[in-house]
Amino acid sequence: MGQEIERKFMVWNDGWRDAAERSMRFTQFYLFAGEDRSCRVRITDDVSARLTLKTGRGISRGEFEWDIPLSDAKALREAAIGTVIDKTRHLVPNGPHVIEIDVYHGALEGLVVAEIELSAEDEAFERPDFLGSELTGDHRYLNQSLALHGRPEN
Repeated sequence: MGQEIERKFMVWNDGWRDAAERSMRFTQFYLFAGEDRSCRVRITDDVSARLTLKTGRGISRGEFEWDIPLSDAKALREAAIGTVIDKTRHLVPNGPHVIEIDVYHGALEGLVVAEIELSAEDEAFERPDFLGSELTGDHRYLNQSLALHGRPEN
């Protein structure tokens, strides 16, 4: 089984921008989203698409992904639940890790969060000063929650 171990943070400032090495635009939507599982379609730069199933909660979750035809992804968009998420992901090197900075557009404009994938839940990493409060475990900031419930109030 695939596994995703990641920590999520609010981004406090633009100190990451000069270090970003690559960016990509995502359109993503959910076909199903439950308390401990979801089914998502993500279109990248309007040229490729992936279907992702996630299971579990917290810092470590099951994750399964498959490439799907772009035409299928666009057709499945009609079955989306909630809001279709539009965001640009910027990749920022950070020692042996990469920090993914997601800048949201549209209904979630103004929200900027960072994720860092780790190989173990207790793995140490350098924490740059642009990372603000930790959001790991705060279900309100999961993309599926953002799609279904919008941006959190606070």
